[in-house]
Amino acid sequence: QVQLVESGGGLVEPGGSLGLSCAASGSIASLYAMGWYRQAPGKERELVAVVTNGGRTNYADSVKGRFTISGDNAKKTVTLQMNGLKPEDTGVYYCYANARRVDYIDYDNYWGQGTQVTVSS
Repeated sequence: QVQLVESGGGLVEPGGSLGLSCAASGSIASLYAMGWYRQAPGKERELVAVVTNGGRTNYADSVKGRFTISGDNAKKTVTLQMNGLKPEDTGVYYCYANARRVDYIDYDNYWGQGTQVTVSS
């Protein structure tokens, strides 16, 4: 099994900052990428930011210049620093990992339980 445990999130005023962290554990043989998705009420889950084991990053256009993702492949962790938060950033943020288990050949996607981020005055 692969487990993703998130921390961080909460309530912040517009323009404020928050940090999210996620740690992967379990029978992981290899990590290809880790990142964050979010889901706002009534909307589809969408990519926020992802970082590969080679350090390549990909951000949603809506968060470029405001959010920064960083990953530590050896520690199996990923963090997301969110600055300049807007009300439209509100949603449940899910940690994501693309990993290969020790008893599997293929990579698969894994998800955390989600953490709430609310941006409101």
